Amino acid sequence: MRANSIRLFVDHTPDVGREIACTRGQANYLMNVMRLQSGAELLIFDGRTGEWRAELVVQGRARCALQPLQRVREQAAGPDVEYLFAPLKRARLDYMVQKATEMGVAALQPVLTQHTAVARVNSERMRANVIEAAEQCGVLRIPDVRAPAPLDALLRDWDAERPIIYCDEDAPIASPLEALQQTEPGPLAVLIGPEGGFDEAERNRLISLPFVTPISLGPRVMRADTAAVAALALVNAVLGDWH
Repeated sequence: MRANSIRLFVDHTPDVGREIACTRGQANYLMNVMRLQSGAELLIFDGRTGEWRAELVVQGRARCALQPLQRVREQAAGPDVEYLFAPLKRARLDYMVQKATEMGVAALQPVLTQHTAVARVNSERMRANVIEAAEQCGVLRIPDVRAPAPLDALLRDWDAERPIIYCDEDAPIASPLEALQQTEPGPLAVLIGPEGGFDEAERNRLISLPFVTPISLGPRVMRADTAAVAALALVNAVLGDWH
């Protein structure tokens, strides 16, 4: 990897002339793993003001800082898509979070259902996976990582102006493209259920709501992490920033 192709997320707003101190983990990565020296250039982003070219300033054996030099890419808003999902076990949850970030979602909302296999979610680990995925794939926006919420409470307080695209193997319209074309482009959410599916009461509640659109993902049963990628790709293609 070339030094100037390294991307790091920073918590502080870059400003030409003002150094940003690296965290211990960043310092170890830059100085010991990548073996960069003072003056090496890399890219940094804060999720709000775009991407910046920066210079490494070594300040000792274990300390360094980043000196922003120039903004090289303006911040892009991206599609206003929130991703709602039943939590999975660690490795598959990591994968799903990373892929959702790469697909450009604006927020990650864990949803607790009757068949959810994992009731507790490590939000710090989720955010770390979001940042790692954004650093590696060139995404500028860092999705908002939200606290888990029960499905009933989420639906009760839901803003009806934000349609929910609900993945349902028994959706009445076989073609997901045809079903999605019935929804107007704009703010929306994509909901993926647990491995065991929603129970009957949950499904009946979902399909009774006027702001919920069920879509099929085809004739094959997918794992939840695979369904996430498929559903987000369809939504981006029809209603997001791919069309």
